[in-house]
Amino acid sequence: MEKSLQRSVLLVTLSLFFFSIPVSLSVPFVLFHGIAGECSNDEVSNLTKFLNNYSSSPGSCVEIGNGLVDSLYMPLTQQASIACEKIKQMPELSEGYNIVGLSQGNFVARGLIEFCDNAPLVFNYVSLGGPHAGLSDLSKFNCSVCELLDIYLSDVYNDFVQDHAAPSGCFKIPTDIKNYLEHSKYLPKLNNERPGEKNSTYKDRFTSLHNLVLIMFEKDNVLTPKESCWFGYYPDGAYTPILPPQKTKLYTEDWIGLKTLDDAGKVKFVSVPGGHMEITKEELIKYVVPYLQNESTSSSEI
Repeated sequence: MEKSLQRSVLLVTLSLFFFSIPVSLSVPFVLFHGIAGECSNDEVSNLTKFLNNYSSSPGSCVEIGNGLVDSLYMPLTQQASIACEKIKQMPELSEGYNIVGLSQGNFVARGLIEFCDNAPLVFNYVSLGGPHAGLSDLSKFNCSVCELLDIYLSDVYNDFVQDHAAPSGCFKIPTDIKNYLEHSKYLPKLNNERPGEKNSTYKDRFTSLHNLVLIMFEKDNVLTPKESCWFGYYPDGAYTPILPPQKTKLYTEDWIGLKTLDDAGKVKFVSVPGGHMEITKEELIKYVVPYLQNESTSSSEI
């Protein structure tokens, strides 16, 4: 009887001990590919597997629509909306997750973070070559399967173009800010730029990130300016100078919370030497993988 009682006390003590130990859980990640890409192509698939293997975290590429075609012609507002619904239907993400965005895929990623209601939390967000402040030069837009887009984008703020050409939502012509604010259907909303229409919810959601990693490619000849990857851009009305992110109104007036995150030490401005989306395995391991190894700590009590 005494031994039985001692065993019961020991079991209760051990239970209390183990339930009070923080349990480390691997946080999953999702990846969004860029324009003219799709989750099934070798580059995207291999990158996803590489990040899986080196982070030891479960991850997957989330496809929007049918992939390549919709990345070209589905408006970004709709792409972000589809991403929102897909994420909410993935039970493995319900306790929170991390994001990796590639080029145009970052507009889907940020739309998901800022616009998606009742969505699971995003902990870390890693952006590779995302033109967050906009693209300024239509002539630099170059895509081997995008001939129709070249025609569309000649009138980038036309309503039809905005509704039928995905990258039209990325352009911000510095010398045509009036038309940009009035007719661009995605980026002004994403960056909370329209006077009198600032949405504090977008800012609150963006500042809830634990880490924001912004990777710029020094020899990028696709994005103009390349500093857009860091939220750097031109002043309204001119193509010079290129303002560092800390000198833009988006930052100083904290429209989406970039300054708040930066002041808290949560923004990492990273520069790598390659061309657009040219990143080495060593650079991925150094700048991306650590932010996919984020662990959430939970403690259970009886």
